[in-house]
Amino acid sequence: MSSILFEIKNNIAFITLNRPDKLNSFNREMALLLQNKLDECASLHEVRCVYITGAGKGFCAGQDLSEVADPNGPGMQKILSEHYNPIITRLRNIPRPVVTAVNGVAAGAGANIALACDVVIASQSASFIQAFSKIGLIPDSSGTFFLPRLIGFQKASALMMLGDKISAADALQMGMLYKVFNDDIFAEESKKIAATLSQLPTKALAYIKHALNYSHVNNLETQLHLEDEYQQKAADTRDFKEGVNAFLEKRQPKFTGE
Repeated sequence: MSSILFEIKNNIAFITLNRPDKLNSFNREMALLLQNKLDECASLHEVRCVYITGAGKGFCAGQDLSEVADPNGPGMQKILSEHYNPIITRLRNIPRPVVTAVNGVAAGAGANIALACDVVIASQSASFIQAFSKIGLIPDSSGTFFLPRLIGFQKASALMMLGDKISAADALQMGMLYKVFNDDIFAEESKKIAATLSQLPTKALAYIKHALNYSHVNNLETQLHLEDEYQQKAADTRDFKEGVNAFLEKRQPKFTGE
């Protein structure tokens, strides 16, 4: 069975990490296949939102350590440069909103991949752990970039060094997540959020995403110029004209992603 399940339905690309017997930990096959599916999502006009979750009880336990320990395996340098870094780059650059539905434990690279996405939803029983220090490593997969920006330097530093396991409720309180749902309604409610995003102006959402990417490094003046640029692009879209007309006509807009 494939390590990545993929389905497009109602303008949403559903990507499921599918190594449930390994808590969906990454090996080379799964990492490269995820990159391939993200590229496919970026190329298809019909895809207006991407929804990522895990099969079974866990979201993703990070790297499959048996691959790291294998003397014939890819080695740490390749794992970072060919597996995780390209995944993060794709998640941040794909011109579609990416919803991550964390259905269980998200550890190591699994946690950081989730946090690099646009909208992070968790089930009540989900948990997050920066497990790297427990085996003598540092957080990768953009963990040292996004986590301090989400929850602040001091909390991020402590979580990375101590490797504490954080509940979904605590992660929500810290500002790490968007929403937490009870397990029995989690799948339904997280998919509703993806459905909403899939019907919004897709190009405007992409411009929001790209502007946020640059906000991490730009000063105020540069960011204002970037907003001008993207706002002009957004104003040239069909969806902007539809949104304005719908507002004036007091009806619901019908966006097409154009």
